[in-house]
Amino acid sequence: MTETLLAQPEADDRAPAKRLFIKTYGCQMNVYDSERMADVLRPLGYATTDTAESADFVILNTCHIREKAAEKVYSELGKLREMKDKRAAAGAGSMTIAVAGCVAQAEGEEIMRRQPAVDLVVGPQAYHQLPELLTRTARARGERIGADFAPNAKFDALSAEGAAARGVDGPTAFLTVQEGCDKFCTFCVVPYTRGAEWSRPAADVLAEARGLAAKGVRELTLLGQNVNAYDGQAVSGEGVWSLAQLARALAEIPGIARIRYTTSHPNDMTEDLIAAHGDGPDRIDALMPYLHLPVQSGSDRILRLMNRKHGRQAYIDLIARIRAARPDLALSGDFIVGFPGETDRDFEDTLDLVRQVHYASAFSFMYSPRPGTPASGMGAQVPDAVARERLHRLQALLFEQQTAFNASQAGKVMNVLFEKKGRYGRQAIGRSPYLQSVHVEDADHLIGQIVPVEILDGQQNSLKGRLIGA
Repeated sequence: MTETLLAQPEADDRAPAKRLFIKTYGCQMNVYDSERMADVLRPLGYATTDTAESADFVILNTCHIREKAAEKVYSELGKLREMKDKRAAAGAGSMTIAVAGCVAQAEGEEIMRRQPAVDLVVGPQAYHQLPELLTRTARARGERIGADFAPNAKFDALSAEGAAARGVDGPTAFLTVQEGCDKFCTFCVVPYTRGAEWSRPAADVLAEARGLAAKGVRELTLLGQNVNAYDGQAVSGEGVWSLAQLARALAEIPGIARIRYTTSHPNDMTEDLIAAHGDGPDRIDALMPYLHLPVQSGSDRILRLMNRKHGRQAYIDLIARIRAARPDLALSGDFIVGFPGETDRDFEDTLDLVRQVHYASAFSFMYSPRPGTPASGMGAQVPDAVARERLHRLQALLFEQQTAFNASQAGKVMNVLFEKKGRYGRQAIGRSPYLQSVHVEDADHLIGQIVPVEILDGQQNSLKGRLIGA
């Protein structure tokens, strides 16, 4: 589980400054949700602060995917309760505590029962209700839990005007276009915490993207639990658009030069999306040559137990079609080792698939049961020691491939979008088309620009480059 502390622009000057602290756990969609929570609270006078101790309102935006996610939230809430009590005892005013996100959706009533210091519980589809819920809480009355599966209501509350007012920090931004999942993989809680698949209307996505472009955003990362299952209402109001059609329209917005998307499912990798990555007439130049396409296992038997709805060979064949369309495309993936019933043979099949496919980067995890999912009740749970040893072997192979891919970039010239200043002198850090971090000296004046860079060296996690002509 990753943890992100949200930094946002200052509050609206028309309202007295109040202090907001948001701690974000988990995926990019949670980061996006945290940004929008700050947006909807800004008109109430909330400016962000870097510490919970100094905040009037603390939000834990939670993730239910990783092991012991709920326990980590309760541990954090215990610390916040102490802060809240000390603040009240010192006469320093009240602190409002909210739990948002997927743990809130899954355990709302339990959170309120176990930790009375919590004032609000808000599911991932209800954060647009925060101003109303916060006002009710301040009056010590009314509803304290907002947790439903109505993403259309959430996004309807974020109008085009609100999108234009969205706070951004740098030339890149996340943009949620799809939520929920209908796949029901046996290890995953997303269908139970985010609901069924639902796509935002294309007109709403484009309106938000135009607002971001007006604020200097050059690169959009489109988000969804199954983002390539996107089928939002067409701009005309008649029919639906695919993700490829949406990406094409986004690429026509002045200022938007790069488009990425995550996370994809192999079964939703349509031919028009493959063609959009390719070199033919349907190519979208702004679509980056990088694809995150999780497979989870290389064993057909384990894939069936996972209810992935695709097989090993189907995945390999799909990769072949994608690379035939775009030979220089870099691939990323997800893997789970130690799934219930996984044998040594099953694990060797996973290693074999990795060797065949070759990944530029990948995420790998040791299976941990998610309460309420079918896999949590399966027999033949793999001992932790065995799963951990397999994970180490898999990660060694993946790191070897990632390092080799990065090293292969040395001597090439690639366009880099500079995002922020580096740690040393006038160093700047940007992203390559393949999402690699690129460190370049004497480039801090180029933040927000896309500039050709000669790659000098590729290491495991980053590239070192220099400006052309430097």
